[in-house]
Amino acid sequence: MQDLTPLSRHGRRPRRVRLAVLACALAAACGAAMAQKAPLRAEVIHWWTAGGESAAVKSLAEAYKAAGGEWVDTAVALGEQARAVAVNRIVGGKPPTAAQFNTSRQFLDLVEQGMLNPVDAVAQQEGWDKFLPETVLNVIRVKGHYYAAPVNIHMPTWLWYSKAALAKAGVAQEPRSMDELFAAMDKLRAAGLTPLAHGGQAWQDNIVFTAVLANQGGRDLYLKVLRDRDPKAIQGEAFKQVLLSFKRLQGYVDRNSPGRNWNDATALLIGGKAGFQFMGDWAKGEFTLARQQPGRDYGCIPGFGPQSPYIIQGDVLVFPKSRQPETVQAQLLLAKVVTSPAAQLAFNARKGSIPIRTDVDAGALDLCAQKGLAIMKDRSRHLGNGEVYLTPDQNGALADILTAYWNRNLPVEKVQKDIAAALRD
Repeated sequence: MQDLTPLSRHGRRPRRVRLAVLACALAAACGAAMAQKAPLRAEVIHWWTAGGESAAVKSLAEAYKAAGGEWVDTAVALGEQARAVAVNRIVGGKPPTAAQFNTSRQFLDLVEQGMLNPVDAVAQQEGWDKFLPETVLNVIRVKGHYYAAPVNIHMPTWLWYSKAALAKAGVAQEPRSMDELFAAMDKLRAAGLTPLAHGGQAWQDNIVFTAVLANQGGRDLYLKVLRDRDPKAIQGEAFKQVLLSFKRLQGYVDRNSPGRNWNDATALLIGGKAGFQFMGDWAKGEFTLARQQPGRDYGCIPGFGPQSPYIIQGDVLVFPKSRQPETVQAQLLLAKVVTSPAAQLAFNARKGSIPIRTDVDAGALDLCAQKGLAIMKDRSRHLGNGEVYLTPDQNGALADILTAYWNRNLPVEKVQKDIAAALRD
């Protein structure tokens, strides 16, 4: 706009006029700055604290920032503790914007009590129901509403092995059955190596049990025990043999196993000190950080045989109830970002899991991830993890029984009866 203020005799405008013009300019600049939207702030509680996990979650934070948001990181070690912090804050009226949970029934109580915001708009816009597996949809979708954004698909019962350790022990090929696994571990022990790297924690014991149940018991027994909770199957001979194999594996761990963290067990494989480890595909992040490559330094076995069940687990973000427009917008943006193809590829390449989407470039993923994606195309091999079929109380009771059996000399028949009683409706 042209300035029509008269000039002074020196060719300049009066000082009061110059100050007024400056004030107007500053006001305009401030107004323009305020007109720019402030970043949508999202505090996220999670337990991605191990080395590979930290690198993965950083990629989500960067993607959210690129989309115009501000990721506020609240990392809490261990899943149970992180969930407890999130629930306490939600109940206490000071919720985060989002919180990590597993793809399970862990957050169903929050949904039923009306403590979570749905993200239906994003789910419908992105067509989640078109590419997500039924086992995931059945968890995140409650009465037609989507209460969680899936971040990845984990398979918790991969069998990892150190190629250096197996070579030293004279194990020529990877095992294709439980019998071949026991034979390989005998050779590792004879070579002075730890046959099975394991962390003596209840959830890790449960992973070993689940792996044996899926691979030795097969799909039918797995569902009869965990989904149907069939007392006859639980106390039958086939399940007895599963429990005996599970207990036999305990004889192959080292004496320092109790209380060991999972990533410290993985480090034994990375260092060539141990042969095998049953662990979810998040372990791959630790190999990656150590600059090891699948096929060259380590191997990954998703199951014994082409029909072995592929157990679908994973992580989701849930969104605590809020009526603040900015918070709701931040939640919707976060749900959209973490499920986008680019963020999915970047996160899962670091995390060790596989993307929830099928429209990503599988060629950018490693050998193990490509194995998982190939298996995911066969829906007949999909199974939910135990937390999908069991209530938290049932799951906790089962874990207690299995850990007691792992660490003590208990009759297998008693363990069968205890499990049947714990899983009774």
